[in-house]
This record gives sequence, structure tokens and C-alpha cells, in this order.
Amino acid sequence: MMTLFAALRLPREILFGKGQRHALPDVARKLGTKALICTDERFAGTAVFREIVDALKAASVEVLVHDAVLPDVPRDTVAVCVEAARPFGPDMVIGIGGGSCLDMAKCAALLIAHGGSLQDYYGEFKIPGPVVPVIAVPTTAGTGSEVTPVAVISDPDRTLKVGISSPYLIATVAICDPDLTISCPPALTAIAGADALTHAIEAFTAARRGTDHGLAQKHVFIGKSALSDHFALLAIKMLGRSLEKAYVDGSDEDARADVMMGALAAGCAFGTAGTGAAHAVQYPAGAVTHTAHGLGVATMLPYVMNYNRSVAAADIAEVGAALGLEANRRGADEMAEATIREVSRLFAAIGITPTLAALGLPADKLDWTAEQAISIDRLIKNNPRVFDLTAMRRLIQAAFDGDLSASAL
Repeated sequence: MMTLFAALRLPREILFGKGQRHALPDVARKLGTKALICTDERFAGTAVFREIVDALKAASVEVLVHDAVLPDVPRDTVAVCVEAARPFGPDMVIGIGGGSCLDMAKCAALLIAHGGSLQDYYGEFKIPGPVVPVIAVPTTAGTGSEVTPVAVISDPDRTLKVGISSPYLIATVAICDPDLTISCPPALTAIAGADALTHAIEAFTAARRGTDHGLAQKHVFIGKSALSDHFALLAIKMLGRSLEKAYVDGSDEDARADVMMGALAAGCAFGTAGTGAAHAVQYPAGAVTHTAHGLGVATMLPYVMNYNRSVAAADIAEVGAALGLEANRRGADEMAEATIREVSRLFAAIGITPTLAALGLPADKLDWTAEQAISIDRLIKNNPRVFDLTAMRRLIQAAFDGDLSASAL
């Protein structure tokens, strides 16, 4: 009998739905009268952004716009943003854009509150107390950063991207308006949505790490639990039924709403449960190939699911049911196999790279990739099936060759 156990860390308020961006002035007013906005150059040039800024000003919220956010948040760009914002003295930071804009907002809120340099906070639980309140307004449906305790940045002194993980980094309010994703091009819709589905499936199949009362106090990511499972299955259902539709027809509002809800729910799940080996491999593979995070994790996911099948068949079968597969008297193992095939089919349909070779990873980097991946302890310990270096090397070879069956060895 499994003891019922759950843990969940989330924003104070989550607002989801068409037109919810119009709630931003009221939400902001509750936090103060001065807002630093972090966004990128593209979104800053849109009519929607000008409307948002005008609405804040009309609500007597002074605005300072930082519109120079770059992909993967280069470390030193955060200091530039923070130095410009200090004299302004913001009461809140509003991140509007893709995952990098939200992560920049979190990092800026951290440094404005606590000073120092970003390097002081790399890792888990290094932030000493609350940061400046963050309002996260995503314009893509993927990373789930609007609800997670993580900010990912790129550090020029390190090959791999670096994470800062702390419950203090969770946004105070997340405002998710699917209308903001309508202009997202098909390739980005696919990569972001595949990232979200990977988050959900890795959170749902994460290791069960027990019910020790100290677990959530010592670790940001604590494996699967009853509440994270609930959000993961919701995400899988939404993305399974609508990701392909949103990719094919970006103007399909119902599909866009489903995919954004899927990304949000996946963030609610993995923000506490964590992810696993697909993410561990992506960090080194992405560093070498300079490819998008979502593309790398999605490329790896079917191989990782197949590797985990021997210990997580029942969970993977539940993923299949959430994706809409009929059980048809299939046993857990057969259903799990059908689930992995369905994930591969869905990813192929939206243009996700099927192998590490196609991702651009050179054959002479496979050993290095395996060594780096196995060293990312917070992700590896979360994977339901244990790894040693030999197993990781075999998995990476299978994903390089496109040999799904070899990944189960």
C-alpha cells in the first residue's frame, strides 16, 4: 500500500484564459506603483506590447522597459538590466515573452533584492529570502517558467547552461493569455509544445522518492507525488489532443488555449516533481549543437521512455491513456510500447528531430555527452531507472543511431 504523499509549490495567483492579459494593471497595482518590464526586441515592437504599457500607465503604474532580453539569458546581460533598473527602484518585475524573458525577470528580481552576482546563486536553495515580486506573462506555450522555481542562464565561463533553483524564484502571479501565442510560428509552436509534453511525461514518470518530511526542505525537485501527477496528466491530455492542431493551424484558438494550458500544467507538475534523463542529455547535447532546449529534450524523450519502460511500464501506460490511446485489453507493457510509438509519431508530425545525429551531435562527442549527462545529479537521481556511465553511453548511442529498441537495454 503506497502512503499518499504530495508536495506542490506554485505562484500565489494563476490567471488563465483569453483576454486575461487585460487583468495585468489591476494585478500590478496590488504590488506597487513601479514596474520593471523584461521583454525582447521583437515583442517590444508589437502593438499588443504598447497596449499593455499604456494600460499600466493609465493605472498609475510607472514603467521602465528593458527590451534587450536575448535567448538563453547570457549571464552578463542580467547585470546590465539590473544596473539600469536600480535608480528606478521597481516594486515588481514583469516578464513578458518566451521562457528567456520570464527567466530574465526572475534573475533581475533576485539581484535587485539581494545584490551580488548571479554566480552566487547557482544551484539549489542558494537564495536567502524573498525576491522582488514577479508577474510572469508568457507569449509562448512551452517552458512553464511562469510557475516554476527555476531560471536557466548561459554563462560564458561554462559549457553547459546553468540553473538557479529556489522556491523564492516562483512568480507571485502568472497571467496566461493564449491570444498572446497566436502569432507564434509553427516551428516554435512545435518546439515549445514538445518541451511542455516532455516536462509532463518526465514529471509523471519521475522516481518516487518517499515521504520523508525533510525531502522538500532539502531538494527543489522531489520526484512524483499525487498532486504533481494530477497536473502532469492534465498537461498530457491537453497537449495530446491539440499540439498537432496548433502546429498545423496557428489561428485555431481552442488548440492554442489547450497547448498553453498544457504548458502551464506541465510547469505546475515539473516545478515540484522535476524532470529526468531527457533533460540531462539535452544540456550537453544542446551546448555542442547550439539547438533549442525543447528540440533536444523532445528528441531524447522516446529513447528515455523506452529505457525507463522496464521499471515504469504502468506509469507510461497511464501516459498513453491520457494521450487518448485505447487500452483494448492490452497489458501495461504493451500499452507502454504503444505510448512510446505515439509520442514518436506526434513528434515526427510536428517536425521534431528524430535522432541526436540529426540534431547535429558529432559522433566523437558521444562519450563526452554521456559523461556530462551522468554528472547532472539533480536530474539523474530523479529518473525512475538508475543509470551508470555504461547505460548512459548506450542510451546516447541508441538516440544517435535512431535505434529505439537498443535504448531499452
